[in-house]
Amino acid sequence: MQRKEETRRRTAVVTGAATGIGAAITERLAGQGMHLVLVARDGTRLEAAAERLRAEHGAQVSTLALDLSHQGAPSRLAEWLAGTGTEVDMLVNNAGAGLMEPVADSDPTRVRGLVDLNAGAVAELTALLLPAMVTRGRGAIVNIASTGAYAPAPYVAAYAASKAFVLSFTQAVWAETRATGVRVVAVSPGPTDTAMNTRRMPGKREPAAVADTVMSALRSRGPAVVDGRLNAVQTFVFGRLLPASTAARIAERSLRKAAFGQ
Repeated sequence: MQRKEETRRRTAVVTGAATGIGAAITERLAGQGMHLVLVARDGTRLEAAAERLRAEHGAQVSTLALDLSHQGAPSRLAEWLAGTGTEVDMLVNNAGAGLMEPVADSDPTRVRGLVDLNAGAVAELTALLLPAMVTRGRGAIVNIASTGAYAPAPYVAAYAASKAFVLSFTQAVWAETRATGVRVVAVSPGPTDTAMNTRRMPGKREPAAVADTVMSALRSRGPAVVDGRLNAVQTFVFGRLLPASTAARIAERSLRKAAFGQ
């Protein structure tokens, strides 16, 4: 007779799950037979995504409409999970926001909200859900970073810096947990065709391709993976070969065109 633990279906919590990369990841996880908890701000889109997963994969899907940039929101998610008796086997920290403009022209409140969502919520949710995984000796945490994490990025300064935090934080947690049975990895997409990135850019990747990279990263052992070969080469050049000042100047010229069309 199989033990209850051996027959229990695993459950994944995915933030930013209504559209884009998050939705593509949920498709892969549902295809593997996982139960899902979808979290996003837009409740209508969230329910539509859940219904699609139920119809196409027969998945068991729960939803929670929540803005993780708000103070205390990660704790409310953890309390909701505990209250529903949900044992989390995988956490995918995908929710994020972008802002393309000079810092001097930015709304300070929006800058702070971006950092709270992209970095603060990732760190807090990881700290909330990781202990139970370590205690059980199994689990996985995927934190979605960005190729912008590897070098300074003018005109998206707060976004890139927040993703640099995600990358460094994840690499450190990977080292802390590598002997515990818990898989921790950062996945860094480059330009991807999502609602947050509607600009026409060469080499844009599809969310489904990023989701494939996430699934591959879960099977690997390292602390960080870059999505796409061209992106991997660029992060190596800008993040390791070039001095930060040179990388920043080159990025400023390139991103100025995207920000101002000049």
